[in-house]
This record gives sequence, structure tokens and C-alpha cells, in this order.
Amino acid sequence: MRSRLGASALALVLCCLADVALAQTSAAKVRCGWFENPTPANAWLSDRDGEWTLGVQGGHQAEGNWPKFESYRWVRTNRNYGYGCACLKMLADSSSQLVTRIVSSASRPLAVCRRDRALTEPKPD
Repeated sequence: MRSRLGASALALVLCCLADVALAQTSAAKVRCGWFENPTPANAWLSDRDGEWTLGVQGGHQAEGNWPKFESYRWVRTNRNYGYGCACLKMLADSSSQLVTRIVSSASRPLAVCRRDRALTEPKPD
């Protein structure tokens, strides 16, 4: 009897955790703009709503994978570091604009961001 009760309780907990994960993923928002990675572990996405922090060297790092860029979609500004155009499906705190989790990400042609008048292309230092 105890093992059935324990198994039922475990199933209920796992079910609830799955619901929470699904709710978080469905609350994720897709944002597109300039993805900047100027130096190791520092990265953010600048879209029409502002600058979304993905990572700070020695500090916060969002869970999930950054977008991967082919060389023709990446502007080098500091050795291999630089910027490109991307879309990220992410969870973030809208008041601090701190990204907590990247659900998915994809690079886009540079021309897409360059044509968007709401975006300002990063300027190399």
C-alpha cells in the first residue's frame, strides 16, 4: 500500500512539474533584433523594446543556447566576438530586462535587422 501511495505522490509531483515547465515555455516570448557578444560571456539582444541581458561575465547567465551564426551573418568587432541578427524565444523579467532562459534561438540575415527602422545597428568601438 505504501509503495502505491509513494508512486502516486511521485506521479503527481512529476505531473505538476511538467505543467509548470509547459506554462513557462508557453509564456516565453519571441524577440528579434541585434544579438551582441562583444567579449567573453557578455551578451544581450537589442530589439524594439530595449536591451535584454543574456549574460554578464562573472555574473548572470541565461539558461539555454545562444544562436549560432554562419560567418556571413556575423560582424566581427573583436577577434571572434561581434554581433548578428537573431530571434530568440525566451523567458525574461520585463522590468529588469534580464533573460532567465532561452528556449530556442536562430540567426537571421543581417539585412533583416538593417531594414528594421526600430533597430539601431551596433557600432564597433
